[in-house]
Amino acid sequence: MHMPENLLLIPLDDTVVFPTMDVTLPVDTGDEERVLLVPRHEGEYASVGTIARVAERVRLPGGARGATLEGIARGVAGAAHSTPVGGLRVEVVEHPDDVPVDGRTRDLEREYRAVVEEILELRGDDGRVAAFLRSISESGALADTSGYSPDLTFEQKVQLLEELDVSSRLALALEFQRERLTQLQVRTKIREDVESGAQKQQREYFLRKQMESIRRELGEDDASAIDEYRSKIEEAGMPDHVREQAERELDRLERMGEGGSGESQMIRTYLDWMVSVPWGERSEEKLDPKGTREVLDADHAGLEDVKDRIVEYVAVKKLRQERGMDVSRSGDRDRSPSRDVTKGGAILTLIGPPGTGKTSIGESIARAMGREFVRMSLGGVRDEAEIRGHRRTYIGALPGRLVRALRDAGTMNPVILLDEVDKVGADWRGDPSAALLEVLDPAQNSTFRDHYLDVEIDLSEVVFIATANQAETIPGPLLDRMEVIRFDGYTTEEKVAIGRDYLYPRQRERNGLLPDEVVLDDGVLRTIVREYTREAGVRQLERELGTLLRKTATNIASEKVTAPIAIDLDGIRDALGRQKVFQEAAARTAVPGVATGLSVTGTGGDVLFIEANKMDGKGTAGLTLTGQLGDVMKESARIALTYVRAHADDLGIDPHGFEDTEFHVHVPAGAIPKDGPSAGVTMTTALASLLSGRPVKHTVGMTGEVTLQGRVLPIGGLKQKVLAAHAAGLTDVILPERNRADLDDVPDDVREAMTFHPVMTVGEVLDVALEPVRETVVA
Repeated sequence: MHMPENLLLIPLDDTVVFPTMDVTLPVDTGDEERVLLVPRHEGEYASVGTIARVAERVRLPGGARGATLEGIARGVAGAAHSTPVGGLRVEVVEHPDDVPVDGRTRDLEREYRAVVEEILELRGDDGRVAAFLRSISESGALADTSGYSPDLTFEQKVQLLEELDVSSRLALALEFQRERLTQLQVRTKIREDVESGAQKQQREYFLRKQMESIRRELGEDDASAIDEYRSKIEEAGMPDHVREQAERELDRLERMGEGGSGESQMIRTYLDWMVSVPWGERSEEKLDPKGTREVLDADHAGLEDVKDRIVEYVAVKKLRQERGMDVSRSGDRDRSPSRDVTKGGAILTLIGPPGTGKTSIGESIARAMGREFVRMSLGGVRDEAEIRGHRRTYIGALPGRLVRALRDAGTMNPVILLDEVDKVGADWRGDPSAALLEVLDPAQNSTFRDHYLDVEIDLSEVVFIATANQAETIPGPLLDRMEVIRFDGYTTEEKVAIGRDYLYPRQRERNGLLPDEVVLDDGVLRTIVREYTREAGVRQLERELGTLLRKTATNIASEKVTAPIAIDLDGIRDALGRQKVFQEAAARTAVPGVATGLSVTGTGGDVLFIEANKMDGKGTAGLTLTGQLGDVMKESARIALTYVRAHADDLGIDPHGFEDTEFHVHVPAGAIPKDGPSAGVTMTTALASLLSGRPVKHTVGMTGEVTLQGRVLPIGGLKQKVLAAHAAGLTDVILPERNRADLDDVPDDVREAMTFHPVMTVGEVLDVALEPVRETVVA
């Protein structure tokens, strides 16, 4: 054990000096004979340094003092103190290397030498480093040779320096060198693979050239692939400008030869797509308006508007064909879309809540017209290239979805369903809705150009059916090009008919039941519609029917019951559980301050309860609004309160009741955002009811925008709102006078079951909505 020695500390920033190393440093060692060299990184010192002998003091270029230092042994640093000149002196215990004699150390030495020699071989060493390595006999010094490696990090070198046990240090150095060897082997293999690949390509290139030369000499030029492409181009029925483009590319391929270069492969792929488009193929249409209507009626109940439009299209086309009228495509931009589409295809946009049959009717239209059907889902599409295709300069480029749809259909006049067109996005890759502007414009789509094919494609004979849930999210210029047909949902009786004629047979077959095993009458279907679903469409109804029939199939398969089974109310409760939907208008409006409004959401119409209350404002007056209301709805509430306060005398309300009173208007459900002006009359009625003490009639639902002067302005979505009111059990609907004409769109059975009150002023609203004033009889 060596005694501590007080030495001058020389810090080495991001540098490690090992024993046996000689270094020259720009330091002034004074009269010191021995110093301690300690690695330092970001102000932190290593715990072990190298004791070095000052072999020579030198003058460096520039006149600075320096010293040549020879590493002797490791030194463990102890307590340190500052010198008067600003340096550091430390107590150091010298720790020379032991000389282990165990077999493990000898095995580590041999393995270390073998690994390092393999590294030197991969690096192309000239033998000098290997000879230096063989000249070292001590185990500790052998491990310290890793300190010369430029591939070791500063942290790894510090680890080696701080490892005092010779065997452990040798094992650590071996681990580091093995990592270096693995990295070198991987790099060498990659380099060899690259060189081999380049040599292979060069060899194949020369061989192909030799084959071409031999074929020319023998007069046996094999152009079978070129001939095959040429025959496909001739048979494809391409328009002249398309055939010219295809032949130009084919000539390029022929000049390149039958090689496998990247350029020729790109041309082959392009020609494959060109001949895969059904340029000359047309489906033979069924121009029978009566038969078309029969097919549509057989597949879907209701949806009269879209059925009428398709029958009109077929009828007009039949007349034009019978009378020999030329189907010109003059591109007259002054014509309306509804007139242009009778010359080529049709462009319809079906907008309505989910589950109303928008998507499924597309296939029925194709079947009724005798055309092929292709569905394109546009929900979440953000890349313009999805519509127009990628340019051929990109690796892996492909045509857009429209070209692929024509290929899949096999004709140039299919029915293409553009599903969820309102959910198309946009980002840095482009705006797909802008590309759809050309597709859905009858004046332009006869010359649609795909970026990949780079030729004009005639889409004017395609029948485009676009679907969407909301028109508000469709860009204005795109919506302007669409012939919109709105799906406003189904009445209860229509849902019962759909369930009986379409959904029940389908679910019965899916659940393995025979027609005579289950009896399901209209009353059961009506109960399911009213008590287990609240939707504009029929998706939830089909799910409930599926659950009911699965339970029934399970009971039959388990032999718990015997067929036939007549499903009744108990069977419904057993399969579907307790009632899920309640008609709560009577209970909610039993107290003053609650009114029933009508609204439209992305899933259809709905009833909306608006609650108002008041409390002592303690010297202040104000209005609190809750229920996640948008700015427009908040303004409607303020207008309602202002109107009621301004007309307090007319409404039989104490004008002093507004002083020091705080009002609170709440619109459940609080978790659902709401906005729009059509709740104005409902808010006004709720406040008038609260202050007058007259409850709102539980049979009344209302909608309309209100002004400060008490005028009731028109609103949108009346049909959906009326259907929601009917489904909720309301019998009276208050609506703006200017929406009276919209009642023609309401189904006849709903109009007959309800009473409508068109109004122009808030006074008329309150006369209908509020219960009459109770007369007090004095005995």
